[in-house]
Amino acid sequence: MHHAAKAYGTVAQQTASPRDLEAQLLLRAASRLQMIHDDWEGQRGALDHALLFNRKLWTVFLTSVTNNDNPLPAELRQNIANIGIFVMNHTLNVSGNPAPERLRSLININRQLAAGLSGRA
Repeated sequence: MHHAAKAYGTVAQQTASPRDLEAQLLLRAASRLQMIHDDWEGQRGALDHALLFNRKLWTVFLTSVTNNDNPLPAELRQNIANIGIFVMNHTLNVSGNPAPERLRSLININRQLAAGLSGRA
């Protein structure tokens, strides 16, 4: 969890809002996964680290949206939690059966959520 927290702190210093921070971190995770997808043979060794970063990031999101003090509407919190559970399960599946095409859903989810957070969706 240390690396995700460190990345979160580093990016936090560079952004104006928590939404921007979250979007930037999601895009960073998506970019890492995309790089591995695009150069599977050359970047395959980075897969575990990229999946770990993504999983830690989503752990932070899941912890936040399942906190009763979270100000988001309950339905939105539940939707984000459901996506987070999918991401966690799919990440475990990718770890156990790695293939570049299996990264697409993680990349797309991160990019779509980042676009929503930054008002581009």
